[in-house]
Amino acid sequence: MNIPLELVSVQTDDDLSRVRKAVSTCASSLSFDVMSRTRLVTAASELARNMLKYGGGGVVQIEKLRESSRVGLRATFEDQGPGMADTEKALTDGFSSGRGLGLGLGGARRLVDEFLLDSQPGRGTKVSIATWVRNR
Repeated sequence: MNIPLELVSVQTDDDLSRVRKAVSTCASSLSFDVMSRTRLVTAASELARNMLKYGGGGVVQIEKLRESSRVGLRATFEDQGPGMADTEKALTDGFSSGRGLGLGLGGARRLVDEFLLDSQPGRGTKVSIATWVRNR
C-alpha cells in the first residue's frame, strides 16, 4: 500500500532545500535511522538538482510504502525536460551531459534500496527511489 505524504514543486534553487527537508521529515516520521535518512536525503538532493538543471524543474512525490510488515519511503522525481537517449550511459560513473562530475545518477542509485529510471528523448524523465526502514 502506498500513502501519499507530500508533493513538492521544483522550479528554483530554493526548492531544492524544500525537497531535502520534506524527505528528511517524512523519513524521520517513519523512524528511519540517521544513516538511512542521510543516504535517502542525499540521493533526493542529487535527483532534484538534476531535475532542475537538466529537466527545467518538475515535481517530487513522496509516499509511505507498506508491504507486509515492512515500511519504507519512495520519492518520485518527474520532469517534462528533453529526456535521455541512453539511460545506461547516464548511470555510468564519469558520464555527464553537463559540467558535473558525472556521479549524480549512479551515486543516487547506490544510496537507496530501489532505483527506477524511465526517460526518453522529448518525453522527460521519471526517477523513483525507495528505501526500507531497517531499525524496526
